[in-house]
Amino acid sequence: MTEHNDQLTFQNPVTRFPSISPPEQHQPEPGLDRDLEPKTDRGEHSYRGTGRLEGRKALITGADSGIGAAVAIAFAREGADVALSYLPVEEDDAQEVKRVIEASGRRAVLLPGDLSEPDFCTVVVERAVEALGGLDALVNNAGRQIAVTDFADLTDEQWTSTFETNIHAISRVTRAALKHLPAGATIVNSASVVAYMPPPTLLDYAATKAAINNFTKGLGQQLAPKGIRVNAVAPGPIWTPLQVSDGQPKEELPEFGKSTPLGRAGQPTELAPAYVFLTSPESSYVIGETLNVNGGMPTP
Repeated sequence: MTEHNDQLTFQNPVTRFPSISPPEQHQPEPGLDRDLEPKTDRGEHSYRGTGRLEGRKALITGADSGIGAAVAIAFAREGADVALSYLPVEEDDAQEVKRVIEASGRRAVLLPGDLSEPDFCTVVVERAVEALGGLDALVNNAGRQIAVTDFADLTDEQWTSTFETNIHAISRVTRAALKHLPAGATIVNSASVVAYMPPPTLLDYAATKAAINNFTKGLGQQLAPKGIRVNAVAPGPIWTPLQVSDGQPKEELPEFGKSTPLGRAGQPTELAPAYVFLTSPESSYVIGETLNVNGGMPTP
């Protein structure tokens, strides 16, 4: 991508990014951006900041790749220092995001660990606060997605693991963060279009995303009087390592995202402005909202 393709340049959304036809491929869970084909656009060369998050201190989970990486890069370009939470096996991707953030003139703190472990949900917050000198923005983005064709094959182990990572961790991380978040702080959770349109192969994942929507609206009301805003972003089909690490049936990868009105899958960097908006003071009267970024797929 060139600087002329940044998010502020007038352009046709149909052709801003190519309609990809990914080859059938597999990576072990959780997958790496490093090995993905074709590569994603996380905004390294295209996101242009305007100072909307100057001086902010953010913790982003699942920040090594895909949407989380794009949000981390965008936050840094907007002036924030960022703590990156990710699984230890994703170290190579996290190091690359750290390099991009530091090249943008901001601090990047690496915090490897597994959010499905309850104790780490508290530890990651405390380490972020210590390293950043405080915390005023939280993005709960980490997620687990494993496609299962037949419901009879959806094991208790997978169901529990998906809920531990996708919704229980959000509750735990948020609860740990609240003691540090001042008035004016923000929380943004990653929901999904599947909260409204659950694919038959993603029953556990879709259920967690619907729960995230509901949690966001309820917590938003509770924290509003304290001056802490809670919102969510619901991505549509976005090309990330999640899709090739059993997140989609392999035979469906070449057509991924082509059923959207725009006719293509989204790129992670196209999600980033939504998270920036919901974190910046521009959205001061927006609470409990789910901002859908899905290429035109109708939602409630």
